[in-house]
Amino acid sequence: MEARPAGLTTRQLVIATGLSEYYVRKGLQWIKDKAALEHLTPLTWSQKQGYRFPDDPADWIAYERRQFHHELTRITRLISATIGPHTGARPDDKAIKIVLAQLDGIRATLEILATG
Repeated sequence: MEARPAGLTTRQLVIATGLSEYYVRKGLQWIKDKAALEHLTPLTWSQKQGYRFPDDPADWIAYERRQFHHELTRITRLISATIGPHTGARPDDKAIKIVLAQLDGIRATLEILATG
C-alpha cells in the first residue's frame, strides 16, 4: 500500500517490506498480472516516481505507450538482427516469409499504438 500514494523505487520497496529484491519483483509481477486487473488500477513505473497506482488515466495511457514503444523496439531488432539475415540467406524459405510478414504486421500495430 505504500506504493500507492508516494511511489517507491524497488530499493525502497525492499526496505519498506523487509523482503528480498527477488520477492519484491515477484510481488510486483503478481500485482501487474492479477491485482491491477481485479481493481481496474494499473501499476505503473517511472524513473521519477517509481512504482505506483496512478489515479489519472493520462498516466496510464503514457505508461502504456512507453510499453508499446519498448516492444516495438524489441520486434524491430528481432526483424533486423535475426529474421532479416535468415531471409537474406534463404530468400525462398516459405516459413521465414510467413514469420516476417507476421512480425511486420505486429510492428505496424505497435507503431500505431506507441504514437497514439
